[in-house]
Amino acid sequence: MNKFTKGFAVLASVAILSACGGKGGIMGDSDSGADSGSASSSGMYGGGDFDGHPLDNPAGMLSKRTVYFAFDSSEVKYDDRETIAAHASYLSNNPGARVTLEGHADERGSREYNIGLGERRANAVRKLMTLQGAASSQLETVSYGEERPADSDHNESAWSKNRRVEIIYTRR
Repeated sequence: MNKFTKGFAVLASVAILSACGGKGGIMGDSDSGADSGSASSSGMYGGGDFDGHPLDNPAGMLSKRTVYFAFDSSEVKYDDRETIAAHASYLSNNPGARVTLEGHADERGSREYNIGLGERRANAVRKLMTLQGAASSQLETVSYGEERPADSDHNESAWSKNRRVEIIYTRR
């Protein structure tokens, strides 16, 4: 499949997913319990006139590498679809690129439950990326549960930052 066909397939997927949306999220489930190259990044990845690598453009779509989740949920929010689509498109157009999707949870819930929740979150992002053109061989998932908080405070503001999947490029 050539790059034009892949790009068209990704854009068609995004259009279809956008038409299906509402205010809710897509993919994943709601859980019960506790909680390549040096191409310009203007165009497909957004960010205007940046001439460096698309992953280095602070104004581009690929600069957002964290997907946040609601409490006790692994459902990808509607607002994150465009970000995930941009990363899937990049991966589709750069077959040598590799990503680790790190699933996280807040401190509420047992350690075991949170490991499982982080895994479900990472797998929900993985599923969306593969549906939008990324090869499954480009994606690895890992769950850290509550073990690596982004914010160590014990309040809702901190917990909302800890319920996440981080998109980590291991190879560009």
